[in-house]
Amino acid sequence: MDKQVLIHYLHACTKRTFIVSTDEPSLSPPKSDRIIAIWLLIICAMVFAMVVLGGFTRLTESGLSMTDWRPVTGWLPPMTDDAWQAQFDGYRTSPEYQKINKGMSLEQFKEIFWLEYLHRLWGRTIGIAFAVPFVIFAFKGWIGKSLFARLAVLFALGGLQGLIGWWMVKSGLVDHPDVSQYRLAVHLMTAFLILGVGIWFALDLLRTDRVNVSPGVVRLASWLCGLVFVTAFSGALVAGLNAGLIYNTFPLMLGEFFPSEGFQLRPWYLNFFEDIPTVQFDHRWLAITTFILALVTWATARRYAAPVRMRANGLMLAALVQVGLGIATLLLVVPIPLAAAHQAGAVLLFGCAVWLRHGLRCN
Repeated sequence: MDKQVLIHYLHACTKRTFIVSTDEPSLSPPKSDRIIAIWLLIICAMVFAMVVLGGFTRLTESGLSMTDWRPVTGWLPPMTDDAWQAQFDGYRTSPEYQKINKGMSLEQFKEIFWLEYLHRLWGRTIGIAFAVPFVIFAFKGWIGKSLFARLAVLFALGGLQGLIGWWMVKSGLVDHPDVSQYRLAVHLMTAFLILGVGIWFALDLLRTDRVNVSPGVVRLASWLCGLVFVTAFSGALVAGLNAGLIYNTFPLMLGEFFPSEGFQLRPWYLNFFEDIPTVQFDHRWLAITTFILALVTWATARRYAAPVRMRANGLMLAALVQVGLGIATLLLVVPIPLAAAHQAGAVLLFGCAVWLRHGLRCN
């Protein structure tokens, strides 16, 4: 009897190993690749911090306090009373001062100035943190042609992000004291793109285990990456239009599934980008759909090998936290700490989705 039990146990273990094992052994990456991968992950962490800081800058309405852009010479803040006064005089010509903050004192101006200054300074710091190690690694001969091309893509995206940031700010310095929701969305999604590409390149260098799964699981994980990205884009539109300050009930919008005030613009397609009730409705249901897809992906992927289960569990945890933050932010009428955490949660969820997708492959 004991012998039969042992045979059945060994048969079950063999069968389970066949289902979840990878096709090829994991090879340890060379030391140089590990160092470059860690550097890329540090850059990704800095980009994450940049998104969080940018969220606070937007939520505190500090983003339009600096009315000029000096990417090379703008490292230092105003150091003298005259320099502060000149900076303040520039701000007093802006629509935000004229229409919202007229009569603001210099001391009050300094309070909103520092967040935008730190946001820009952190962006420059990321550029230095990328450029200096890149030169060192290239000098050591650690960067081949293929890796050079990948890193060049990241560098180009980082430079483009700086230009997009100023392009966004300029939209709030002309007639209206608000940045364009379109430009805000492009700015945020470029940060998502940098972070996703950086994570993917780092995982490639670390040669993390990639488990053979069914094509359906790969498709689910790919769709999830795309849907998280689209949902975050819609969230940026909500932020740009201040659409979270109305319809602060859930799951219905003041007792209606779709608000009667929505979808009033012509041509019709503008409603998805400029009509406040419609934009909030879209974000709600994109978020719910994203959560459902994350749940299905988690339930499907968790039956595979340990690396996939771990990534799927991390994804599901991030999705649960993000849904909770989103609902709380809406019901409490967008308190700054919760709203900033919700934006940070979107970045984490996207990172977890990319992490899971990278660990999957099919024959």
